Amino acid sequence: MKDKLLNLSKQTLIYGTSTIAGRFLNFILVPFYTNVFPPSEYGIVAVLFAYIAFMNIIYSLGFEAGYFRFASSNEIGNEKQNFSHPFFVIMLNSGLLSVLLLIFSGSLSELTGSGNYLFIVYSAFILFFDALVLVPFAQLRLKNKAKLFASIKLVNISVNVAMNLILVLGFKMGLIAVFISNLTASIVTLLILLPVIFKNISFEYHKELMSELRKFSLPYLPAAFASMAIQVINIPILKYLTDIKTVGIYNANYKLGIFMMLIVSMFEYAWRPFFLNNAKEPGAKELFAKVMTVFTGAASVIFIVLVFFIDDIIKIPLPFKGHIIGEKYWSGVYIVPVVLLGYLFLGIYSNLMAGIYIEKKTKFLPYITGLGALLNVSVSFIAVPMLGIIGGALAMLVSYLSMAVFIYIVSQKFYPVKYETSKIAFMILSNLIAVFLFYLGYYGMIPFGFTLRIILAVIFCTGLIWISGLWKGKSLIKK
Repeated sequence: MKDKLLNLSKQTLIYGTSTIAGRFLNFILVPFYTNVFPPSEYGIVAVLFAYIAFMNIIYSLGFEAGYFRFASSNEIGNEKQNFSHPFFVIMLNSGLLSVLLLIFSGSLSELTGSGNYLFIVYSAFILFFDALVLVPFAQLRLKNKAKLFASIKLVNISVNVAMNLILVLGFKMGLIAVFISNLTASIVTLLILLPVIFKNISFEYHKELMSELRKFSLPYLPAAFASMAIQVINIPILKYLTDIKTVGIYNANYKLGIFMMLIVSMFEYAWRPFFLNNAKEPGAKELFAKVMTVFTGAASVIFIVLVFFIDDIIKIPLPFKGHIIGEKYWSGVYIVPVVLLGYLFLGIYSNLMAGIYIEKKTKFLPYITGLGALLNVSVSFIAVPMLGIIGGALAMLVSYLSMAVFIYIVSQKFYPVKYETSKIAFMILSNLIAVFLFYLGYYGMIPFGFTLRIILAVIFCTGLIWISGLWKGKSLIKK
């Protein structure tokens, strides 16, 4: 168990370092946009990229997940066939969809409220090139080529950030520069991955493999679509219920949830191939239970620090001008603790997904994520008119919480694991208390000075480290 956990830790560290560095580079665009664009213009970017996120799922058809499932064992077909079949399906589907977007770009620009058909044109090409690299990136992950994967991701984000800075500040191109920059980064990424594609391409058709890929992947599609809806559906709903300026303020502060999303993302990249490769090993369930406890403990420590000091973080001055978040956006910072908590439950959900994949019960995913998406939409329409932008954040939290609960119920039925539920419950309770203290301080109901927050953070984090076994790594190793 020790060697396997250390291997997972190593892979997580590599993916995590690249993810953190990459997300940090990408996050540079948030203070950049919020200090350059007013909320009304930043809101347009938020709305269009919300639609792009939805379309990414439709472009993939769930075949990226199908690749992971069948290429991990090559039980049907050979290695090249397992790469080529999902790759060509995604390529053909993406080409057709992008052509349709180009044909109807004028109408879609009016429908989305972007006001410029070129935004739709660039989006169509971004979606196409991003779809082409899904399977090559998945192959790098499955082959544990974490360093190469990380390097290419960093190149993508670096190109995007550099182009934004050059086109917006240097050439004064405005919002269109955001889309040109993303497209440039997508093309560069595809060019780098061409050797991986050519090395693994095969034109041999395997009927059984295609049939099994379709059976596995398509049920994943509505689940993935619902999952993405939970992340971004609040943006178009907010636009419908409020205005584009409010959307800009909400999106800027929602983006601060990246600090927790980083933890979830870096873990998930290493976790999926890890549990697939170790599912048949002796003691796998005990191993998975330990992973859950350690993940929840580590994520909770970071959560506590962020909740107590997020108001200070956003006001950090930048070297040249402005702050981490532009002053016009500070009024929305109170949604951040709710967003962070939502992402923490997403991490728990990702942990629990192992049993569903191992036992090939992905048919339940559409129901679980569909329920989450339905709750997100319902709570948004109820809470936003009553509470404003925090209603959107609460809808996201309710969604991820419900998904974690229901996937736990389903996975325990088919793949029972004895999780350390008492420890996990303690950690979640600690996080809820921290959020409660934040709001008491935010609304001036208790003195919540910097010194007091440091003391509380030390107390909370010490307790979490101890109960989760992170201290000296005691829970990581069971001889």
